[in-house]
Amino acid sequence: MTGEAGLRAAVEAWIADDPDPGDRAELQGLLDQAFPAGGGRAGAEAGAGARRGAEAEAGVGAGPEAGAAVAELRDRFADRLHFGTAGLRGVVAAGPNRMNRAVVRAATAAVAGWLASEGTASLGVVLGCDARHRSAEFAEEAAGVLAGAGIAVHMLPRPCPTPLLAFAVRQLGMAAGVMITASHNPAADNGYKLYLSDGAQVIPPADADIEKRIAGLGPLARVPVAAAGSPLITRHGDEIAEAYLAAIVAAAGSAVTGAAELNVVYTPMHGVAGRLMLRLLRLAGFAAPHVVAAQAEPDPDFPTVAFPNPEEPGALDLALADARRLGADLVVASDPDGDRLAVAVPVLAPGGTTPPEKDEDAVGWRVLTGDQVGALLGASLLDRTAGQAAPQARLVASTVVSSTLLSKIAAAAHVHYAETLTGFKWIARAADGVPGARFVFGYEEALGYAVGDVVRDKDGFGAALAMLRLAEEAKSADRSVLDIYDDLERTYGVHLTSQLTLRTADQAQVMSRLRAAPPDAFGGEPVAGLTDLAGLTGLAEGAGDVPRADVLIFRLAGGRVVLRPSGTEPKIKCYIEITETAAGRSLAAAREAAAARLVPLRAALEALLYGG
Repeated sequence: MTGEAGLRAAVEAWIADDPDPGDRAELQGLLDQAFPAGGGRAGAEAGAGARRGAEAEAGVGAGPEAGAAVAELRDRFADRLHFGTAGLRGVVAAGPNRMNRAVVRAATAAVAGWLASEGTASLGVVLGCDARHRSAEFAEEAAGVLAGAGIAVHMLPRPCPTPLLAFAVRQLGMAAGVMITASHNPAADNGYKLYLSDGAQVIPPADADIEKRIAGLGPLARVPVAAAGSPLITRHGDEIAEAYLAAIVAAAGSAVTGAAELNVVYTPMHGVAGRLMLRLLRLAGFAAPHVVAAQAEPDPDFPTVAFPNPEEPGALDLALADARRLGADLVVASDPDGDRLAVAVPVLAPGGTTPPEKDEDAVGWRVLTGDQVGALLGASLLDRTAGQAAPQARLVASTVVSSTLLSKIAAAAHVHYAETLTGFKWIARAADGVPGARFVFGYEEALGYAVGDVVRDKDGFGAALAMLRLAEEAKSADRSVLDIYDDLERTYGVHLTSQLTLRTADQAQVMSRLRAAPPDAFGGEPVAGLTDLAGLTGLAEGAGDVPRADVLIFRLAGGRVVLRPSGTEPKIKCYIEITETAAGRSLAAAREAAAARLVPLRAALEALLYGG
């Protein structure tokens, strides 16, 4: 696109083809502001009333000056959302570089074409959506396009959490599943996540095929769209959720004695997991948790958090305040679509009680890292499944950017361990390439966990139940969750993890520079070896035939540094792990040694990235 004329032509062409009157009016308003002396009148059929309503909602009518409107249009038309990691994600607004009905229609038509080419369209597609802005509308659009292509559609009750959709794909025997969600993204965003028939997120070459089909689709007006009442659209009741909850409880095994005594604070963080989580815990025999009232109901604006991601500082403040007031044993938090889980535990003063009976018993609360929860759950589940038939066939998995602690726990248990690329599309399939292997647990450091194979994706529900069982067992033995983690580090060594992020629009240049002149040390830590995953077609045992990846792994004598570009943002992400043995000294001394090594290593890494 070159110049104002090219921009105007592109906007007018999009308006003419956009199926949504509100989106047409939104773009027309921006176009009139950008070129007030004669902006095109395409899309005027939306009507003045619809335009005024859309402009008021978007803040367009009396808003930006012409220059700002031009800049906004240039951004919206600089590119289009690409069908990449799991699907689409972006800001909800009109235009090809935003999430809207037109983009959903194009993506779904491409998915329908791909299913037809695979010969699986007759199996049908299951659809779900969260409670974000326009999620229900996008789900209805996708259903209409699929039915218009002659594909049977099964719609879950809305809103629903993402793990329920992933479960439903295999439960119903579908060719694919589509979930309208932006997970833990900011409130302005929404997305489109695709699952394949095995219940796991889309992987190559399917995603690339769908992306090509979107690019070559042609006018959206030619895409047939069935009415909402089409006989090809089945709207399910509660039966899928009942089967899902029963499967999670069955996989968890027998109930824990004294479970009703566990004092838990829970927050769904304005998302869609709350009601189903309460049903799950009740079905599993746990007393109802205390739910953070201000965050209990779905709200697409996420009014009590700056960023609806439980990893973000401050996101758990309300839950932690309730936990302190109630003397709770545990805090668990879902992210907005229920596929991730955050955990916080009380830190007790010496001699304090569990739970703390008075303020002076508790030093404070600690939010556990994803790596800490992953190690705790992995070890617990390996203990719990040790009596199963063929215990050596069990497999646990984590990613190249996660802690190595789980690999050592797995080695001690004599079970398979798989190290995969980042993303649950790889973790969920970690056992597929290992003959006879049985997937027991997988996790990634970004608070994603899969307990068994009930769901072939990260599942905050199964993880929550496993975490409550672990906490109850600790409490029944007059111990804390932190006591259990201490045992792991005494046995396998301290594993201190940290992250560093470099914001850069030139990720490729940074990675090329590191490949051309790799450092031989980080802050006095010599590099013992370098693995460049761009030159590999597979990873460790169980990873299968994964694609090459733009990842560098610097191995240290006691730790490692992993660097990779973000797949969704202009960032280089750096993952640091420092390991220290606890043999021959106290655990506190080993942790102090690890922390002391981390400081110069981080400083050296920052200098390398920012000063290069």
